[in-house]
Amino acid sequence: MFLVFLGIVALVTGFAINTPSLAFSRFSRPVKVVGVVLIALGLMSACIRQVDAGKVGIGSLFGQVSDKTYTPGLNFVNPLTTITEFDVQTQNYTMSADTDEGEKKGDDAIRVLTADGLEVVVDLTVLYRVIPSEAPRIFRQLGTDYSDKIVRPVTRTRIRDNAVYYDAVALFSTKRDEFQNRIYKSIEADFKGRGLLLEQLLIRKINLPNSVKSTIESKISAEQEAQKMQFVLQKERQEAERKRVEAQGIADYQRIVATGLTDKQLQYEQIKAQRELAASPNTKIVVMGGGRAGSQLLLNAN
Repeated sequence: MFLVFLGIVALVTGFAINTPSLAFSRFSRPVKVVGVVLIALGLMSACIRQVDAGKVGIGSLFGQVSDKTYTPGLNFVNPLTTITEFDVQTQNYTMSADTDEGEKKGDDAIRVLTADGLEVVVDLTVLYRVIPSEAPRIFRQLGTDYSDKIVRPVTRTRIRDNAVYYDAVALFSTKRDEFQNRIYKSIEADFKGRGLLLEQLLIRKINLPNSVKSTIESKISAEQEAQKMQFVLQKERQEAERKRVEAQGIADYQRIVATGLTDKQLQYEQIKAQRELAASPNTKIVVMGGGRAGSQLLLNAN
């Protein structure tokens, strides 16, 4: 519109100096031409608006918001129309107890009361985006500050409403996924009614009271000790079983030897051992048992 303004000034100046008595009246026509060209260029540039990638444009004319959305790229519009861009990419809103992580400075975590009357602190991140076709309605009803008007209060309220169905310990451990799915469904419905699409709900951290933490830590420590003792007992049982099997094997071997050897077999083993001794080069006397009782054979081997 600045070019239009310059064009009008140049056009008015051209008509003003169009007086034969003035020395520079001969420049009247060129100044008028320049003014017309500037006005034309200004009107053309005002009719072309660029919308950045990942955004949609919402047009408003004299306070009336159009239902039409302008897509990324160059768009031809009424030069008097004001274009407001809406981000339709994925956005996140974090509420955290850490002072430098959330959208709000300081401790912005959500404090809720559980079914057993304990206060639990929840850190949460909401991933959402604007539905492009709903952008005109959002702009008309809420303006551009929809994160503080819808995302923040709806999320905090729904978490508090659903936390009362769970105990603190269950919320921290076994029921965490169930709790996350439950609040996701309720927040998703509220967002959709406002033109927002909930993509994901991330429970980053659940902080329990110190007394509950101590109880849980003691319970976990006791369970670990019990598991350790079970392991020791199982190891001792296995060792006792190994010794029993070993003793049983020795007993079985002795029984087999005691019942399986005869006198003749023992006599044969004795004679074979003595023959091996007699074959030795050392001088010795070998005493061999005779066939009849009391008879002996002495062999002096050099």
